[in-house]
Amino acid sequence: MQDRLEELRREIDRLDDEILRLIAQRLERVLAVGDYKREHAVAVYDPERERRILERLVAQAPAPLEPDIVRRVFERVIDESRRAEQARVRAR
Repeated sequence: MQDRLEELRREIDRLDDEILRLIAQRLERVLAVGDYKREHAVAVYDPERERRILERLVAQAPAPLEPDIVRRVFERVIDESRRAEQARVRAR
């Protein structure tokens, strides 16, 4: 029984590692967008874009994810991405 628990936890750890890698890749793209926005004098904050992202992801939420969970998780990802993008734009 303990072996099964450890196996499940190792699977979760592998998934967490993959999620972390994907978030890092996403942030690399966000920072590239920030560079473009800085070079072209475009505002970092685009509430309409953020709204569309959240709507798209919430609409795609596969079971067992509930739409509210998807919204909260991605609101946090987007908030932290925007914070990093703003810092990048200000620093250059």
